[in-house]
Amino acid sequence: MEKLDAVFAALADPTRRAILARLADGEATVTELAEPFAMSLPAVSKHLKVLERAGLISRGRNAQQRPCRLVAAPLADVAEWVLAYRRFWEESFDRLDEHLREMQEGGRA
Repeated sequence: MEKLDAVFAALADPTRRAILARLADGEATVTELAEPFAMSLPAVSKHLKVLERAGLISRGRNAQQRPCRLVAAPLADVAEWVLAYRRFWEESFDRLDEHLREMQEGGRA
């Protein structure tokens, strides 16, 4: 559960979500990831550290650069967690539909 907490905390920030969306297109350097944001490279690096601690990115080594890559496996854990609640809501809506149908049929008699 601790790992899931770290992933949700990382995903809570819109900048980090934008970085992940960019990395879904392929690896990128810190400089490339920083381009669309009005923030310093050290600030982007802090976001990357949060993503890395959550297991959502990995950093390689290519000469002087450390390209970042998306690691999607933790997102599967999030999807699985959310799926349980989706089932709950779908079952709740099914019960509500059934109840409304019974009320409508009762009103016709």
